[in-house]
Amino acid sequence: MRLGVTMFATDRAMPVPELAVAAERRGFTSLYLPEHTHIPVSRATPPPTGDPVLPEEYARTLDPLVALAAAASVTSRIVLGTGVTLIAEREPIVTAKAVATLDHLSGGRVVLGVGFGWNREEAADHGVRWDTRRDRAREHVLAMRALWERDEASYEGEHVRLAPSWAWPKPARPIPVLLGGAAGPTLFRHIAEYGDGWLPIGGAGIRAALPALRDACARAGRDPVPVIAFGTEPTLGKLDHYASLGIEEVVLRLPSGPRDEVLSVLDTYAATYLPARADQTS
Repeated sequence: MRLGVTMFATDRAMPVPELAVAAERRGFTSLYLPEHTHIPVSRATPPPTGDPVLPEEYARTLDPLVALAAAASVTSRIVLGTGVTLIAEREPIVTAKAVATLDHLSGGRVVLGVGFGWNREEAADHGVRWDTRRDRAREHVLAMRALWERDEASYEGEHVRLAPSWAWPKPARPIPVLLGGAAGPTLFRHIAEYGDGWLPIGGAGIRAALPALRDACARAGRDPVPVIAFGTEPTLGKLDHYASLGIEEVVLRLPSGPRDEVLSVLDTYAATYLPARADQTS
């Protein structure tokens, strides 16, 4: 089972290029970064963490694609993922170009984790009506796929209209699109239609949800998709449980903090959960 890491990358946390190098040297498979463009001061939407006050890192989050580009320039193997991109809030033509460019420059190491968001005020500032965010996300991904996969791309939907167009670079290989969110028929229907895997945040409830996900894929005429347990606070028992379910990758949560704090946790994870490390140099 592969192990990756994720961290809220901010202007006060360990620099992403340093984290990417440290994770790659220790043998971690992937590095995922989350996204928030901004956090409106109005807190009409309660924090998803259940805390009375939203943690500061949500407002200080770096742009994940820019940060991952910096990581790509100093690494050669580690997979570079978003966990998750708020794709309904992004203009799809520009985003398709940015993602394809990152994949091209990194030698085909990009995984695009996408989500539908939880912050109504943030979405509203992007002109996204809350009840349309899932439909917008779907169309944005489909339009982006057209730009990645076709020499002459076009798309016609309710929210995206793209006349026949040329756009290069093309990704080095088909970019996996992983959909994040809680288990449910709507999410699983979307995964079966246009996703390449499920990214359950926190990893809870996977066993109970797997049959429904497999059924959704079967109804869409496709094989079961991978499940990547995301943002996990690990224990040996938890990882053994995931392995018994056939989970191929688990992404471990790191603190959003300074270098010494992050490396301490990273070293503990590596020593405890990785069978071997390629390099122990910090």
